[in-house]
Amino acid sequence: MTIKSWKRRGEWLELMPGKAVTGSSDRQTAAEQWLLSELQLPEKMLRQLKTNQGIQLAGDRLRLALFASQPIDVEPRWADIDVLYEDDFCLVVHKPAGMKLHPDGSRANQAITLDHAVASYYEMNGIQANVRHVHRLDEDTTGPVLYAKNAFALAKLDEAMRRKDIGRHYVAIAGGQISTELITIDAPIGKDRHHKQRRRASEGGQDAVTHVEILEVWDRATLVRLTLDTGRTHQIRVHLSYAGHPLVGDELYGGRRDSIGRQALHGETLSFSHPLTGARIEVADPWPQDFEQLAQREGKDQ
Repeated sequence: MTIKSWKRRGEWLELMPGKAVTGSSDRQTAAEQWLLSELQLPEKMLRQLKTNQGIQLAGDRLRLALFASQPIDVEPRWADIDVLYEDDFCLVVHKPAGMKLHPDGSRANQAITLDHAVASYYEMNGIQANVRHVHRLDEDTTGPVLYAKNAFALAKLDEAMRRKDIGRHYVAIAGGQISTELITIDAPIGKDRHHKQRRRASEGGQDAVTHVEILEVWDRATLVRLTLDTGRTHQIRVHLSYAGHPLVGDELYGGRRDSIGRQALHGETLSFSHPLTGARIEVADPWPQDFEQLAQREGKDQ
């Protein structure tokens, strides 16, 4: 899919489909076929747009009501957030350590989540959209989180997740000196029946594959870059613990206690194909201060 020419006009996305539509004797049917084949619009969304008069043909222009106002369906609660990338379809923000991604539904837990903060950002910037994150990060893992700002973007990005077309690269500081021979960890992950919060490597678990690149080896720790073929809960933490090198600060999985106060894990880059244009977008998220300081301390202990 390559959509090169488009404009937003209020709630409408304006496209120029070319002669395949404008030169057809049945322009409405041709437009619908073009939307399915070229825009790869989901059939369910096409039906919804037709029902709501959300498709218009005017001269050589095809207009879709993709930006219709939607309620902000998460309570807006302000917290300072770092926007890494934004356009009419996508938002990428940095998730700090100690912040959950979304509310858990418990009234007892009133802490502000990233979804709350994004809802507040939408409200302050006049963005009338549902709050929809596309993937997850653990509470104490830092890094970029991708949000879809309309139903079309969400459908396309969810499909990209299923195809494993959204790239996520992490950096971590693991305990001990990891051998350069450790390149891939291929071990299924399942629940730990002895501990509600913990996962473990288990033959009966779900397939899980983590690729490991050694960046620096210090006396007491190793800096690694990690790429996932799968996205299991706590995958990196479980796999490195399974390999005998739990993350520094990750006491849940046997890591040594450290002043960082959390697992030393950060999402360094996020890459995805733009839901409309198909252009590949890569978003970098600089190391947070606590991670940088830990790396400096470990390096100085040489």
